[in-house]
Amino acid sequence: MISSGLKGVKAGSRGEPEKTRAAILRAALEEFAHEGVTGARTDEIARSAGVNKALLYYYFKDKDGLYSAVLEQVFTGLYARVNAVLDREDLGPREKMLAYVENHFDYIASSPVYPRLVQRELMRTGRNSLSLVTRIMERHGRPVYSKLLKLIETGSENGDFRSVEPAQALTSILGVIVFYFISLPAQHLMSSGDPFSPERIAARRAAVLDFISAALFYPKNLTRGKRK
Repeated sequence: MISSGLKGVKAGSRGEPEKTRAAILRAALEEFAHEGVTGARTDEIARSAGVNKALLYYYFKDKDGLYSAVLEQVFTGLYARVNAVLDREDLGPREKMLAYVENHFDYIASSPVYPRLVQRELMRTGRNSLSLVTRIMERHGRPVYSKLLKLIETGSENGDFRSVEPAQALTSILGVIVFYFISLPAQHLMSSGDPFSPERIAARRAAVLDFISAALFYPKNLTRGKRK
């Protein structure tokens, strides 16, 4: 995960490789999210990171290599976070699903540019494309997706969840988590105030958890014999 705590870091020395690389990645994340791959300028990335362009190319071969590293870090940060929850054996299906939703939501909410960057890349992905995000999802996302399908199947079988088609249910869950963030421009237009304020994010988080619980969880006050 690219730490927001690196904002303002001026790391321009090869003697501080981790600090310098992290500063470059953070500056590149902002530039790529706002300008896209084509419009992004390495001069601006280097300036924002506090390094000279030669040092940027020392750590990353070219702009495409830097873009690939940014996408990899954003996606693998998310997958590492949710995998830690999905691999827990001490949680039942309900608790594990809620913990997954919380962690996925919180990761996206940690930076307003994450969804913008991902949306830009997904729009670049053609039907037969082997884009960067496609390769990353194949490598890291597919295992997470499989675990979530299995979680929904298990919850449906043991009566924690309603009887649902797992793939359709998962698509709906992902949509509820992500849509608010990819529709922020519309949120600005439709309501007053900052949709990314802590208060609005907290309210949306609570609404997401409530909505998914109501849609997926089977009421505990009903007995198995009454379920249809």
